[in-house]
Amino acid sequence: MKEYTLLDWLTVGAYVAVALLVAYLARINYLLKGTPEEVQKLTDSPWQPAKLKEIYEKLRTHPVDYTANLPPRQSRRYIVTGGSGLVGGFIVLQLLARGTPPQSIRIIDIRKTERSDFKTGPATKVGFVQTDITSRESVRAAFGREWHPSVSRLPLTVFHTAAVIIPSDRSKFVYAFPERVNVAGTQNVLDAAEAAGADIVSVTSSASIAIRPIEPFVGLGRLLLGEWPRYFWQVLDCRDFFGKPLRPHEEFFGNYPATKAVAERAVCAASRDGFRTGCIRPANGVYGSPADNILGDPLARAVMPTWATHIVQSFVHGANVAVAHLHHEAALLRPDCPQAGRPFVVTDPNPPIAYDHMYTAIRTLSIHPFMVLPLPPAVMLLMAHAIEWWSVLPYKFPSLKGVIPAVRGDARYLKPGLFSICTHLVATNDEAARPGMVQEILEWNVEHAGENGQGYIARKAYTTSVSLADHIQKLGTLSNTITTSGRYTSEE
Repeated sequence: MKEYTLLDWLTVGAYVAVALLVAYLARINYLLKGTPEEVQKLTDSPWQPAKLKEIYEKLRTHPVDYTANLPPRQSRRYIVTGGSGLVGGFIVLQLLARGTPPQSIRIIDIRKTERSDFKTGPATKVGFVQTDITSRESVRAAFGREWHPSVSRLPLTVFHTAAVIIPSDRSKFVYAFPERVNVAGTQNVLDAAEAAGADIVSVTSSASIAIRPIEPFVGLGRLLLGEWPRYFWQVLDCRDFFGKPLRPHEEFFGNYPATKAVAERAVCAASRDGFRTGCIRPANGVYGSPADNILGDPLARAVMPTWATHIVQSFVHGANVAVAHLHHEAALLRPDCPQAGRPFVVTDPNPPIAYDHMYTAIRTLSIHPFMVLPLPPAVMLLMAHAIEWWSVLPYKFPSLKGVIPAVRGDARYLKPGLFSICTHLVATNDEAARPGMVQEILEWNVEHAGENGQGYIARKAYTTSVSLADHIQKLGTLSNTITTSGRYTSEE
């Protein structure tokens, strides 16, 4: 009989350990590909191609009319920070739609808009001041610009929607940049608004503040009991705000929600008589234009690599967020206003949907070919940890800066924080929101239709909120590159 040496036993032990690890990861992969029964009961039924085509044809002649839900026009001036973007842009358009003259609106942003719906009509006459919100001087100068004499004595409302969104970063090594924009920038806007005599400030926060970091590596006991990873599904609400201290950094899934939470507390704490403030928390993903990350990003791709087709979430159209801001303003203007100094979650009035609902709509309706490339979540999770580890090495060891290559392309966004926003996230809702997504696909098709409506042109490149953050970060010290000398059309 053969005698086994220590090396033999070590070899067998290594094989067993590898087999157990593979089995463990296979189980984690299985769980991450699942949908808890509680979530299944809440989600919308699968979207059928025939119904999607029917809605699409109706929207050709009868687009979604968000203005029907607007509160009455207020005789006021408006400053919209981030007015070139998704939510801010819709606020501007809705102000104009309900009768606010262009000279009563001022857009403050780091760039001019790429939106096609700003190229015609009254939107072309709205004032624009190129501004760096991280610079107190730049913000004060933008707020202090003279108004048209016909509106200069009107009371002032400020809608602050500007922010940088880098959803996957969670390391404190890279916290300073989003903090400078989302926290210091918000404080600069608050200070400038008060100095300019504003009495209403409505700020776009984020429902992602409520999200707890997922704990995907389930303990053996929970694994044997068949339990889901902790925080694999969550409710988006405001319970974290009321009567509770701000959570420590590590209890947020990333730097973005951590900075938005700090800014939100500052905004709400500033509220008082004569200077009423508050926040709107859009439910997780905001869509509504080709530049958004939820629907616009997959529309711009021929192949969408993803592990999240089954993930169920509550989404919200940017126009619905804008409607919420205008109702928020109306509430803050009332003499008795319990809504001041607090946040509110808003979402599309529909059951939450799985990402596959959206991908079905794109496959069915988009003018461009589209396919989904399924990825194993456990493998991507391991890669995410490896990429994060590699990315922070130059911060931990400065001598490595410029020596080791940086991760580039989409892979640089693959970090563990991304898995917390790719969990099942549910907010309150009532009706159906298919028209909102179908409307965006219709608008995409119109922009990309070929000559005489035949065929299609190549996908246009748009600046998403994530790629905009990269661009801003590359500018370095923004106050040295951005001034308030941008074209201000309504006063020329």
